[in-house]
Amino acid sequence: MTAKIGDTVRFLNDVGGGTVVRIKDNMAYVADEDGFETPMLLRECVVVGTAQTSAPKPVEAVVKPAITQSVQPQSKSTDVSIEAEPIEETPEGDSLNIVLAFEPHDLKRLSQRGFDTYLVNDSNYYLYFTFMTKSDSDKQWTTRYAGVVEPNFQLLLAELSVNDLPEIDRVAVQYIAFKRDKKFEIKPPVAYESRLDTTKFARLHCFHPNVYFDNPVIALDIVINDEPQRGALNITSQESDVKIEKAVKPKAQPVKRRDISKKAQKNTDPMVVDLHISELLDNWNGMSNSEILNYQIDKFREVMDENINMGGKKIVFIHGKGEGVLRQALLKELNYRYKNCGVQDASFREYGYGATQVTISGNPRKY
Repeated sequence: MTAKIGDTVRFLNDVGGGTVVRIKDNMAYVADEDGFETPMLLRECVVVGTAQTSAPKPVEAVVKPAITQSVQPQSKSTDVSIEAEPIEETPEGDSLNIVLAFEPHDLKRLSQRGFDTYLVNDSNYYLYFTFMTKSDSDKQWTTRYAGVVEPNFQLLLAELSVNDLPEIDRVAVQYIAFKRDKKFEIKPPVAYESRLDTTKFARLHCFHPNVYFDNPVIALDIVINDEPQRGALNITSQESDVKIEKAVKPKAQPVKRRDISKKAQKNTDPMVVDLHISELLDNWNGMSNSEILNYQIDKFREVMDENINMGGKKIVFIHGKGEGVLRQALLKELNYRYKNCGVQDASFREYGYGATQVTISGNPRKY
């Protein structure tokens, strides 16, 4: 049975499942109980409850700030659906306090281990935001995460490896603050940009205690008590033509720590894509070997392009051992079109011989 919107499914070759919320180009986008979407091939979804029998709860109206088609990031986190959960507001929470922080996986092995990137939203407001990076050699930005962070949350945006750091010379955050189903004081949209000295990531003394973290971090204050910090400009400001580097850091009162919860990205298990032609087509009679190979490569590119902005996501491509023609073709694609992505042999214990694991870590090479 082919899955339809509203059906409850589980994944055939992966852990997880949920409710199908949309279908596009033979891909089902499956939302788990926390509202996070996972793209999965329709043929990899096993229907365990139909839209009629599973009786999903009605979904409330989605709050979507208007964005233009040209800047909509290709990421699962662009869905701004928000679950209707009660928000415990506090008087001090009506002032925005926003922090971008980098927490090392292991302080004793900074040069070998990676870093978690968090956005801290210490306020009573939802934040619709984008997190972007670029190197000094690039003229354009790469979207690392786009979506909504709930009030009083630390949201894990991305895992950065040591190899990612040379490509992250500048970071930027843009946000719009709002509340749901109640009146609120409007906050000006803010665009924040800052140079990131990545050489500090190898120096233990550059990581400092922070009120929001149990371990030392490198933290960039974006807004303190409603006051944009150095590197941030109100998008609606009359002085928007002033260079961001010259923004004046206002005086702000110290921030008191409130109850902030960490909310990590879901779907940490690798996505598995079987490129055997028998898994991609029901009938391939009459196709030559070159036509089969081209079809497999097109499917590989389709999966990569759909996930290229999901920094840290792991995808296992099963290509089989055989004569290694398909594997060599995949490696050629990775070296040419997706050179910033990490590549390694997938676990033999889990996938046997003939599988390659790709870790998404940046934009495909321009070609």
